[in-house]
Amino acid sequence: MRPSRQTGSRVALVAAVTLALGLGVAPASAHPQQPGPSDKVPVAIGYGGAVTTVDADATRVGLDVLRQGGNAVDAAVAAAATLGVTEPFSSGIGGGGFFVYYDAATGQVHTIDGRETAPMQMQSDAFVEDGVPIPFADAVTSGLSAGVPGTPRTWATALAQWGSMDLGQALSGATEVARRGFVVDQTFVDQTTANAGRFAAFRSSADLFLRRGAPPEVGSVFRNRDLARTYDVLAHRGVDAFYTGGLASEIVRTVQRPPVRPRSPLVVRPGLLELSDLASYQAPLREPTRVSYRGLDVYGMAPPSSGGSTVGEALNILEARPGGPFDTTQTLHGYLEASALAFADRNRYVGDPAFVDVPLEQLLSDGFAAERACLINPAAALVKPVAPGVPDGDYGSCEAAPVGADVSDGQSTTHLTTADRWGNVVSYTLTIESLGGNGMVVPGHGFLLNNELTDFNFTDTQGGNDPNLPGPGKRPRSSMAPTIILSDGKPFLALGSPGGSTIITTVLQILVNRLDLGMDLPAAVAAPRASQRNTAAVQAEPGFDRTALQALGHVFTDNPEIGAATGIEFLPGGALLAVAEPARRGGGSAAVVQGG
Repeated sequence: MRPSRQTGSRVALVAAVTLALGLGVAPASAHPQQPGPSDKVPVAIGYGGAVTTVDADATRVGLDVLRQGGNAVDAAVAAAATLGVTEPFSSGIGGGGFFVYYDAATGQVHTIDGRETAPMQMQSDAFVEDGVPIPFADAVTSGLSAGVPGTPRTWATALAQWGSMDLGQALSGATEVARRGFVVDQTFVDQTTANAGRFAAFRSSADLFLRRGAPPEVGSVFRNRDLARTYDVLAHRGVDAFYTGGLASEIVRTVQRPPVRPRSPLVVRPGLLELSDLASYQAPLREPTRVSYRGLDVYGMAPPSSGGSTVGEALNILEARPGGPFDTTQTLHGYLEASALAFADRNRYVGDPAFVDVPLEQLLSDGFAAERACLINPAAALVKPVAPGVPDGDYGSCEAAPVGADVSDGQSTTHLTTADRWGNVVSYTLTIESLGGNGMVVPGHGFLLNNELTDFNFTDTQGGNDPNLPGPGKRPRSSMAPTIILSDGKPFLALGSPGGSTIITTVLQILVNRLDLGMDLPAAVAAPRASQRNTAAVQAEPGFDRTALQALGHVFTDNPEIGAATGIEFLPGGALLAVAEPARRGGGSAAVVQGG
């Protein structure tokens, strides 16, 4: 499909906006002859398209695609493939994700579910031995935790549905980076070091990431020629080469017979993945979630992601909260309470819709939101964990159902956002679950496998009603929350973040910062964060002001870093404001095709 040629019609003086926000303009992109250090510019404003990721090389490759005439979908795939090279511990073709797309030609929002699936041999007690759950650390580094990767099929589906390039064209920039190499930064070294013990246990992982027995040095050039060759195979043969044939056999062999070095101290369980599981994988299109907030239409990812439902429910609760307008303390108090209430409902009701009857319409209904909002006391924080509600369509009281259990997800994820000159927009979150996935590089192919199946609950947490137990072909519940917001049918804001279950609160807090506290987008992204996921204590970054909220009864515990967002805001007159983190995860990279 060729790119839409719809353009915006709103008019304003972008120069004035630029001065008001104090923004710089991202420099033009060009392929260097040799890899060199890339300066990250976290904020850019301009025209003709934008790309924002955690990595300068990925942003550059995506921007090159836009400059070559590609659209937002092409650029998103190109940037994602590059992140598989430069951010291999957070993303890659061994994992999965969720892709949200706004089509300017139709004004419609579409989503692709690229979540990993459990093997057909996996049963509800897969993580239980002798009646007790296996140690979580053992599950993390195992073949048992590896689901069928969804990322390659997501790319093929997105390009076939809405792209203007074929897969080979979209992969060319990432393949060049893999072959030519990129300059190692401190974040890459830190993440390699954090995984050194696990990587050393597997010959294929040690050969790639621990050459000479140690992590690479800052400033050195890291090349992944095995991944470049794998990308070449996909470029010439399509993604079916990933799901069938020799590469698929190598993936299955790695999962079933993990390449553990002799005398490794790690207990590495084999997995259940079969060739038939790979061959049957699909990345289906799903209807997005949608809620209205402050006159804007907020679109997100439906189950098996809990991102769209939980962000949407929390926003509905905030809008249904009586009183207001609220000062900063009461606004943040409401944010924390709405988060806890929505997480209680997430934990009780959300799972793979092919296996669980998720009451999504009621979870996102105004009536249910009003019933939940009446629990918020402006003078005192609720005692956590709070009880889940009953989304049955019969609303009016504040009575609650039994308490649910705390749930957390993996932290190794990345998010990118793209927009093109025709007005198309992509918000894409992708992951391999834990930092470094399951620790196993597929021998000779240069990518890590996921451990997404640890997102299942190992045992029933809901008294016989757990929606997130393992099952054959089932997709584990996710917290990924790629989001696109429309104003009068036109893009206003697109954003997302990594961070496991803190993804939901990160996206929600940025929206509260931007829409309720009046911050501009760079400030909304940079502001210190707090995350309440229906737990006794709120996790908060050191810079988050706690004093007034503690007086209301909120209890805090430290978290050094929460999330790593990227986003694009669509300014009047057709200008784009691209924003990435200024500091978290080493800072992100935002760029526009043409500076304003």
